[in-house]
Amino acid sequence: MELRQRPRIGVMGPALCLPDVYNLAREVGYLIGIKGAILICGGRGGVMEASAKGAREAGGLTIGILPGASASEANPYIDIPIVTDLGNARNAINVLTSQAIIAIHGSYGTLSEIALALNCHTPVVGLDT
Repeated sequence: MELRQRPRIGVMGPALCLPDVYNLAREVGYLIGIKGAILICGGRGGVMEASAKGAREAGGLTIGILPGASASEANPYIDIPIVTDLGNARNAINVLTSQAIIAIHGSYGTLSEIALALNCHTPVVGLDT
């Protein structure tokens, strides 16, 4: 399948999480990778790192939409870091780039991404959230 035709699935969740949430996110990322979809996330730690790790383990492609001004803040499982220097405003890019959102656990940042996705009529799945 041509790269541009692959589904883009956003995984949203907190930068800090407990091991059970990390493992859930890793499994979700793995399933995204196995299906040949592109994983979109915030590119940093916690749920973002776990989902990217799972996708990479499955041979998938990962994109991290970073809040800061340096690609070095991306976790080691991000194939393509997108540097925005937008802080939390990068949440809109996460959502608009994704064709569906999987929200795992989270707090206010994840909640804002869920709200943005629903407002844009992007399908949302919530796990432990």
